[in-house]
Order: sequence, then structure tokens, then C-alpha cells
Amino acid sequence: MLEEVERWLRRRSWSAADRPLDQLIAAKRGTAVSVVLPALNEQETVGDIVAVIRRELMEAVPLVDELVVVDSGSTDRTAEVAAAAGARVVHRDTILPRLPAVPGKGEVLWRSLLVTGGDLVCFVDADLKDFSADFVSGIVGPLLTDPDVQFVKAMYDRPLAGAAGQGGRVTELVARPLLNLHWPQLAGFVQPLGGEYAARRSLLERLPFPVGYGVELGLLVDSLHTVGLDAMAQVDVGERVHRHQDGQALGRMAAAIYRTAQLRLSRGHLVRPALTQFERGAEGFVPQTHAVDTEERPPMLDIREYAARRAA
Repeated sequence: MLEEVERWLRRRSWSAADRPLDQLIAAKRGTAVSVVLPALNEQETVGDIVAVIRRELMEAVPLVDELVVVDSGSTDRTAEVAAAAGARVVHRDTILPRLPAVPGKGEVLWRSLLVTGGDLVCFVDADLKDFSADFVSGIVGPLLTDPDVQFVKAMYDRPLAGAAGQGGRVTELVARPLLNLHWPQLAGFVQPLGGEYAARRSLLERLPFPVGYGVELGLLVDSLHTVGLDAMAQVDVGERVHRHQDGQALGRMAAAIYRTAQLRLSRGHLVRPALTQFERGAEGFVPQTHAVDTEERPPMLDIREYAARRAA
């Protein structure tokens, strides 16, 4: 590991317990905090997450000012459950309607900047189980207490089928090798693909957003190039329990992440942005080919509707 990264780990890695809530409230001083949950068919978990954030970080203490669930086209009761629990629910397709939406998590996160107003924006996945408010307060904390910090990732244990530390298969097989080989300054991030992170709006609005699964790696790499390693940090929030995807879904995720890395390495184009996988059918293995996300949304500052809102 680079000496620079070893120093960074000592200076910019904390535990959520290092900043109690009363310290965060005292440091807030009018800074607005928005929490965004991107959601697609998460009726089983989204309500509990919203309820915890409202109860512990909006009603018990005034840490979070805005709680928004952006529905990415759910076919279940996600929107209804989230609204009943106390979130403002916005459908992806109603945001920036002149630009047709494409499927993908990054698309939802990018559009969320247009329907939130916080100085700090905190993203939280909507499939978490046994949710703790530390996932929000922990990663918002360094942004409130240290003006030099711009971007904060959560770190945590990820159990799989009861085994500690076995989650995050795409992280270990794809993202971590890519980062260590090509962006060794980012080798200290424990969960580079984790969906829980917070950043200053002034940074996020300057970054392009990969529309799909590559969004976390893209934002991490682009933040490094935009503000530097010392402006980035991570906070231990304990354990993350969520719904795990099957192997083929992970393969598609890995392809999108590799593509995001490849684009940043060369700013060129993939020769064939597709991934063929195999499923056993009645007569043997059947190939299924999926497109790899190749689109990115521009920095939000380049969107005229966003610029007009800032000027108003």
C-alpha cells in the first residue's frame, strides 16, 4: 500500500461513534442535509429505513432536513409504503421529463439532485435490513465537522448466508483489483462499491454519473481526480445486511463496473459493449446477451433546468 494511503487511513477513517449526535447538531449551523433512497421494488424494506431516519434523525434531533425516495419504476407498493412511513416520494420519470429516463441506479441518483436542496446529499440503498441511523449520521458527520472533507463512504462488514465478511463478491473480484492496479490511492476504501455515501452538493453537481451499476466506482474515481484523496473519507457503521443478487446479476454488475473503469482509463470506447451469459434450458445451455451500460449523464451543472433553479 502506498505510504500516502497509509497516512490517509490513519487520518480519514473513523467510526460513527467518534461523532455523537449532539456534536453533529452543534456543527450543523444551518447546513441542510438531504437523504435520498433510490428504490426499485423494495416494499419489504424501504418503510423501515424511512421510519428510522424520520424518528431518530428528523424528530428526535434535527439532523436530516429532507428525506426523498426516488422510485425507479417499481411495480410493487414501494412508493405507497415509503410515503406512509414519512418520505417524500418522487417518480424518476417526473424529474427532467424532457430527457427520457434510462434504467439504472446511477440515473436515479443523478436525477435526485434536481429534486433535493440540501448542501449535503446522502445516498442510502433501499434494500437494507436491520437498518441503523448510523448509516446516515456516520457518513454525514465528517462533512459537518471538517470543512476540508468533500466525500464520505460508509464501511461495514457484509455477511453472506451467515458467514462474516463474505459479501461484496463483485468488490473483491472486480472493483478492488481495478482500483489497486489503476488508482492505488483509492486502495484504502473498504467498501468502494457500497451504496451508502454522502458528499457536498458542490462536488456532486460537477461530476458525471454513470447511469447503471458503475455509478459508485465512477463517483469514487472522479472525486479523487476532482478534489484529491485528502478530501475523501470513510466511516465504520458496523454491519450491512441486505438482499443478495444471484451470480448472473453480479456478472452484469461486474461488466458495467469494468466498463466504467475502462472509460476512465482511456476515455475510449468498448469494441463490443455487451455481455453474454448462459442458462441451462431443456436442450442445454442457452446464451443470453445483455447490453453493458455505456451511457453517462453529464455534470448536473450542465443541465439548464438545474442552473435555472440555482439562479432563482
